[in-house]
Amino acid sequence: MARTREFDPDQVLERAMRLFWLKGYSATSISDLVEHLGIGRASLYATFGTKHELYLAALDRYIQQHDPDVLELLAMPGPVLPAIRALLDGYLAPPPADDPKGCMVVNAAVECPPDDHAVRRRIDLSWGSLETALTSALLRARAQGEIPAGADAAQLARFLMVLMQGMRVTGSAEGGARRAGDAAILALRTLGSPTA
Repeated sequence: MARTREFDPDQVLERAMRLFWLKGYSATSISDLVEHLGIGRASLYATFGTKHELYLAALDRYIQQHDPDVLELLAMPGPVLPAIRALLDGYLAPPPADDPKGCMVVNAAVECPPDDHAVRRRIDLSWGSLETALTSALLRARAQGEIPAGADAAQLARFLMVLMQGMRVTGSAEGGARRAGDAAILALRTLGSPTA
């Protein structure tokens, strides 16, 4: 008769996500995971596979939890530039006290070796979703006369996506919040926002 599992895999995955988010993949050892998650090594492997497989599941969980908020904000009806401003303000805001600093996707991109195709694919999908949502929003903005008729929505979306990821990186450094704030103001001026 098989033993009943004594832990909730969903809760364990949530804790694993937060540990990887805080420490990164390389700095998180199996011993760290066993201690932090409160499960045995054998149970960890039996439930989640290797450390890398657990990291991929944790990264997927992070993306599923955080990407929809941004996509929903950009898909809201009405003027687009205030939504983009709110999005940039969100990237400038300090994280909640119980959240690790930074963005797990950005952290993964900075840490990921070039040959880790599974992680790189997830990063590309996350950033691709953001870029697509920004492009759609900017096409609406163009149709509504918020940005010039000749503006290249896809190019502006790429610019904003790269800017926002850079804001995540620089915002966590000394003096980074001011730099990121100045960049956000310039981005809004580039879009023609009267509130910049």
